[in-house]
Amino acid sequence: TTKIVLDANWRWLHKVDGYTNCYTGNTWDATLCPDPLACAKNCAVEGVNYEGTYGITTSGSDLSLKLVTRGQYGTNVGSRVYLMQDDSRYKMFKLLNQEFTFDVDVSKLPCGTNGALYFVQMDADGGKSKHPTNAAGAAYGTGYCDAQCPRDVKFINGEANVLDWKPNGSDKNSGGGRYGACCMEMDIWEANSMSNAYTTHPCSNEELFRCGSPTECGAGSGNRYTSSCDKDGCDFNPFRVGNKTFYGPGASFTIDTTKPFTVVTQFITSDKTANGDLVEIKRLFKQNGKVIENANINVAGVDPLASLSETMCTQTKKAFGDTDDHSAKGGLKQMGKALERGMVLTMSLWTDHEAHCLWLDSNYPLDRSPTQPGVARGSCPTSGGAPAEVETQSPDATAKFMNIRVGDIGSTF
Repeated sequence: TTKIVLDANWRWLHKVDGYTNCYTGNTWDATLCPDPLACAKNCAVEGVNYEGTYGITTSGSDLSLKLVTRGQYGTNVGSRVYLMQDDSRYKMFKLLNQEFTFDVDVSKLPCGTNGALYFVQMDADGGKSKHPTNAAGAAYGTGYCDAQCPRDVKFINGEANVLDWKPNGSDKNSGGGRYGACCMEMDIWEANSMSNAYTTHPCSNEELFRCGSPTECGAGSGNRYTSSCDKDGCDFNPFRVGNKTFYGPGASFTIDTTKPFTVVTQFITSDKTANGDLVEIKRLFKQNGKVIENANINVAGVDPLASLSETMCTQTKKAFGDTDDHSAKGGLKQMGKALERGMVLTMSLWTDHEAHCLWLDSNYPLDRSPTQPGVARGSCPTSGGAPAEVETQSPDATAKFMNIRVGDIGSTF
């Protein structure tokens, strides 16, 4: 049997041997957390009631993540969990020349939600051996990083992210500090019942890198492309590349999101071995016993491909008028290095305080015309997706991931 663990950011953080909160709502306790190291010494994260507090349930090989859970200590929104190898280490997936497959039910995920299954280049032990001030480690879900260089991570490299911490204006549980946690990210699946995408996010650094300034973290105006990571990524969203009837709720869509289906991802290398360079990421679906090829690109000036490749990435970036940060950060070859070294499997459900998931399921960015290639990503309204609205209207929104399997190409479905 395999286990999952909840990310440390969601856990109760309190005084060691006491009940005083080190962090309440979206602010730190100034007495317990005057600086990064004192805070790490004074505070501990807690074990959790997965279902009662966080809306996380398992049954056999099925995992369900519920959006809003009202527990005795308050209301929880969303979650992020990792697959474990044993009680103190995350399972490391090495996916070159391999196929990764899972079943998914997105029927309860409306516009503005993102039920995500993805890989990030975290340390197997959650950073415990490198940073002795991190006594919790993978057993408590520490060490998260991704290609957005998130600054809401409360502890990075065994130190609390208290310096310059600013509470988030629209998220009562979150904020951001001086530091961010950057690392490569392979988004196998970001989706709701309306849209889906898979995306490569290479970074020039090949392990977790703690960024320490707006420029280094790629944060703030004009800095999006200054970090070590490709924040945009190279994405394959069938709707965005010109296929509006491939994926959605009902029998009129090729993939009917009112029913469960299987998602297959194949990591093809230059020499068809685990030692080659990553050159292509193929996607297949299976529903009602039928294997379904991924949609072909239907965009002027782009080859009608059905997978991610260097050609696809450069051509779509050009056709969409997007900055090609993907090539700048090393492209698929660099992404392959992370898949070769090993990555941690992450599953999460979230709402988006920054862009309301419009980048996934609506028109984005809002200052471009929806008729311009690459702007329309789904049929959700641009006015929707605000977290407060989604959480009020769809508290029971649920992401369900099932039957995760990995093996040689062609063997798992």
